[in-house]
Amino acid sequence: MPEAAKTIEPFRFYTRMHLSALTGLRASTLEELLELVRDVPGACIYHHTHRFLQQHQYLSPEPPNDFAYWVKEVLGENELGERLASIDTVQFMTIRELRDKIAATIADYLKENPAAGKRFAHEDQQFHFIRSMSFVLPTKYAAANLSEFADILKKVTIDSIYFHVFEARLRLEKGTNDFSLWMETSLGDAALAKRIARLDPYTQTLEDLRATIIGIVQKRMAS
Repeated sequence: MPEAAKTIEPFRFYTRMHLSALTGLRASTLEELLELVRDVPGACIYHHTHRFLQQHQYLSPEPPNDFAYWVKEVLGENELGERLASIDTVQFMTIRELRDKIAATIADYLKENPAAGKRFAHEDQQFHFIRSMSFVLPTKYAAANLSEFADILKKVTIDSIYFHVFEARLRLEKGTNDFSLWMETSLGDAALAKRIARLDPYTQTLEDLRATIIGIVQKRMAS
């Protein structure tokens, strides 16, 4: 594919501002945690599975799961903590699917260990549900071809990369990241789109992810 080939639609880069808000909802036991996991807004599930990435975007590897940490460190349920920590977030296309997996993991554990549901956390160790709020803002950047895309990707903030990779797939339920969606539907390059979509963004920093995507795009332009 010639590197300057025009796309059907340019890729418009957006960024986001993030705020975390207390909900007033809290759990003292596994039973209460399960009930709330099933009922809280999806923004809460997103926060407690992506908090680490949102607050410390330069660090890796895969961020810890707040639910896993609490049941292990506060309630002392090490086995359940390990089960929750092993949930592979990248496999889920929507927050609903991720929520269902977390809830099912807790419910299964409670069936196997009924007494675990009665263990009580002190008031100062309760699990407080927080919701993640994002405000999406346009940037001045738009790419009409792969060359422009690679150049702009070097300039945008990591908040922009975070939005197009994580929020687009899970919160906006697009099924993939924005970059891959554009490459397939507007650029007509399904192979490139698939290669970007196959990246696991949870196992590297956002700066590393930026460099990886730029490298893949530059290699494609040179082929």
